[in-house]
Amino acid sequence: MSPHTGHSPARPPRSILPWLATPALVVYVGFAVVPLVGVFALSFTTWDGIGTIHGSGLDSWRAVLTDPGLPHALWVTFLVMAVSWAVQTPLSILLGTFLAGRQRYRAVLGVVYFVPLMLSSAAIAIAYKALLDPNFGLGAGLKLPLLVQDWLGRPGLAFGVVVFVVSWQFVPFHTLIYQGGVQQIPTSLYEAAQLDGAGRIRQFFSITLPQLKYTVITSSTLMVVGSLTFFDLIFVLTEGGPGDATRVLALDMYKRGFQASLMGPASVIAVILVLVGLALALLLRRLGGRDAGASQLEGV
Repeated sequence: MSPHTGHSPARPPRSILPWLATPALVVYVGFAVVPLVGVFALSFTTWDGIGTIHGSGLDSWRAVLTDPGLPHALWVTFLVMAVSWAVQTPLSILLGTFLAGRQRYRAVLGVVYFVPLMLSSAAIAIAYKALLDPNFGLGAGLKLPLLVQDWLGRPGLAFGVVVFVVSWQFVPFHTLIYQGGVQQIPTSLYEAAQLDGAGRIRQFFSITLPQLKYTVITSSTLMVVGSLTFFDLIFVLTEGGPGDATRVLALDMYKRGFQASLMGPASVIAVILVLVGLALALLLRRLGGRDAGASQLEGV
C-alpha cells in the first residue's frame, strides 16, 4: 500500500502487458532466431566465406553425416559433457551447501569462488598451458617429478586437463546456484530432524539433496547445454589434439568453417549442435517438469 494514499499502486491494463515484452522479443528474434535461420540456410550451400554463395542442396549434409570423424567428435563432446558434469555437480553441491551456512567469511568466500568465472577462457587456457609445460612449467620449477608430465601431448592426460580446467572455471557458478537453493530450504525441516536425532550427514542426504532436486535439474541443464559450446578453452589449450583426442563438435565446426573455408559443412555442424542442445534441454526438463507442475498444483 502507498503510504500517502492508502491504496495499492495502479497496475497497467492487461492489454498493455503483451507490449511490454516487445523489446525482449525483438532482441531475441534479431540475435537468436534470424542467425539460426541463416545458419540453417547456409547448410544447403557452398561458400568459402568470401566469394559468392552457391546452392548445393544436401551435399554439405551428406559430406558431414558420412564423415568418419563426426562420430568421434560426437563421442568426445558427450564424454567431456558427462565427465565434467560428474565432477562439477558433487563439488558444486558440497561447496554450495557449505557457503549457505552462517560463517562470517561466507561473503568473502563467495567472491573468491566467483573470480575464475570472471576470467577469459582463453586467458585461463594460456595460463594453464604455461603451468603444465614439462620444461618450464610449475612441475619443473618446483622440481616435482609427478607434475613433470607431457600433459597436453598424451590423449588421456590431455582429456583430463580439459575436464579439470573446465571444472575449475565453472564450479563457482554452479556453487552459487546451489547456495541459493540451499538457502531456500525451510529451516524447520532441519530443526525437526535435529529433534529426531539426525546428524549433519543424515540431514544432508535426507533433506538437502531431495530439496535440491529441481536445482540440480536447472544446474545440469546449464552445464550440459553449455558444454556443447566449449571452443576457445580447448582451442587454445590443445587445438583438439593430440590427434583428435579433444576435438569436440564446436572445434570441428571452427576448423571446417574458418580453417578449411567450408562454411556449408560448418553450418551443418552448427545445426547439429543446436538440435542436440535442444533435445538435451527438453529431456532434462521432462525429468523434473511433471513433478514440478504437480507440486505447484498441490500448493494452490
